[in-house]
Amino acid sequence: MKLALAAVAAVTAQMVSAHEDIADQYPQSELYNKPVQVIPGVYSAIGATAPPTYENSGHNNNLSFIVTGDGVIVINGGASVRLAKALHDEIKQVTDQPVKLVINENGQGHAMLGNSYWAELGVDILAHEDAIAEVEENGDFILMGMQRYNQDKAEGTTVAIPNLSFSDKYVIEMGDITVEALHLGPAHDPGDVQVWIPDWDIVIAGDIAFHERMPPIFEGTCTSCWIETFEGPFTDLGATFVIPGHGHPTNMAMVTLETTGYLRDLREKIGAHIEDGGDMAEAYYVDQSRWSYLDTFEELATKNAGRVYEEMEWE
Repeated sequence: MKLALAAVAAVTAQMVSAHEDIADQYPQSELYNKPVQVIPGVYSAIGATAPPTYENSGHNNNLSFIVTGDGVIVINGGASVRLAKALHDEIKQVTDQPVKLVINENGQGHAMLGNSYWAELGVDILAHEDAIAEVEENGDFILMGMQRYNQDKAEGTTVAIPNLSFSDKYVIEMGDITVEALHLGPAHDPGDVQVWIPDWDIVIAGDIAFHERMPPIFEGTCTSCWIETFEGPFTDLGATFVIPGHGHPTNMAMVTLETTGYLRDLREKIGAHIEDGGDMAEAYYVDQSRWSYLDTFEELATKNAGRVYEEMEWE
């Protein structure tokens, strides 16, 4: 256990410079960062803590994989077929075990647009039913958005619907381990999935958990529901190691601070603003300076405040 904790600390130390102002960390690859071993058998390529751009090839989330002893499970299809192939090339350097399953952490582009690469290889793709509905309804628009920023790097990418779905829990027995794909409740995005390996005390959390980057709050996101899911069933997993949706591998204390700590603080400030008779225009400027150290603060803070105002105005 001490060795594994040291490994997480080492990964964090190596990657502490990941930031939107820092150049690609792995220029010989489509990946922003080369995958590193977080604990034995679990690897993650940590994306840029920045919006998707041509320069980072849309690799602004964490692309992870699990070597089970009888095959590889990949978490997130990637933002394009080129990005998916780049991850696969790295997997082949780690193991000769075949990729047998891809899990999409939600229906966002950086989780699922690379599905077409894996589907072409005949690999099963698993997602929550709500994420699949999102891909079916909006996949073409999501693809067009990626094509705008990724230009020639988008070539060959198409929308591929996951062929496996679940509602609450999907158990995978592969090789030496049991892996659980979980939907613990509403959080960041419809169909958020957490990948839990109980025997190894590690959760690949997806976008329920953020680290080093400000959580984006989407139109229609229920932040009170997100807090409830996080502080209830997600925390109850008791994970020692956490690979968040964005940011370096860390622990529960850190993702709690930078996810629900942030959400609670923003809700408290917006709630006080509403009680004082404040309007939407003023809500954008509630004091979020405590969180200014988080990447994407400039891009997201005011938007988040407006969306929480819209949510709380009718609570």
